[in-house]
Amino acid sequence: MQKHPRNQHFEWQRRTGPCTFLSDEAAASYDRDGYFLLEDAFTPAEVDEVIQAIDPIEARVEKALRDQGGEYRIARADSITFSIHLVKLSEALKAFSRHPVFQGICRDIIGPGARLYWDQAVYKKPGTPEEFPWHQDNGYGFVEPQQYLTCWVALTDATIANGCPWVVPGLHKAGTLKHELGRLGYECISNPENAVAVPARAGSVVVFSSLTPHRTGPNLTDQTRRAYILQYAPDGARKWPDLDLDGESGEPALQCDPDRQYYVDAAG
Repeated sequence: MQKHPRNQHFEWQRRTGPCTFLSDEAAASYDRDGYFLLEDAFTPAEVDEVIQAIDPIEARVEKALRDQGGEYRIARADSITFSIHLVKLSEALKAFSRHPVFQGICRDIIGPGARLYWDQAVYKKPGTPEEFPWHQDNGYGFVEPQQYLTCWVALTDATIANGCPWVVPGLHKAGTLKHELGRLGYECISNPENAVAVPARAGSVVVFSSLTPHRTGPNLTDQTRRAYILQYAPDGARKWPDLDLDGESGEPALQCDPDRQYYVDAAG
């Protein structure tokens, strides 16, 4: 385990002020362990509306993968798909990204002025034997400040059998680790001894730091495991070009695309 070359002077920033939405237990778990589970955050009707918005888009992504040979970067047809920037394609999903649940989480963890940074649906198809390797979200694109927020929304029950998230508690405080790019994705560690599975019922949210190492296991069931991931960052966050994936160099770019990186609530 090594630190990312740009991770030179990281120090974990604890939240400040009392919580207005999260329980003290959840907030303490986030600081201490780098994650918590917010159970039953959304109603079945809300979850169904999100699924109805995502499914047609994901079907187009799946078809595009098949048309170009079955793979693109870490996406694989009939195995795992990544449908990105969905808030640009669906008013329902744009509204969902500003749901009071996300506003409350952002207010208590990030503070005022939080922006949506990234959103994507990840569908792990039935009978997919491969796991998604241990990584940190900030390992996929180095953002400063390094600690931002990931909300992993279970759209179907996420279980150990179908590929629920696993996390490594406490390692977030080291900042961004060095990642190696393999066929299945970036990887920063392997076989950690203290890994914890986080099964989540549909409508629940696994909330974790961008610095929390996590993986998802194989889907050994006959049903698709659906998840919608929304990430939120402080206003003023900047992303460095990704040399491994994009072959680019240069200065970090301010993350403020008005079509998909807007303020979470009116306070912004």
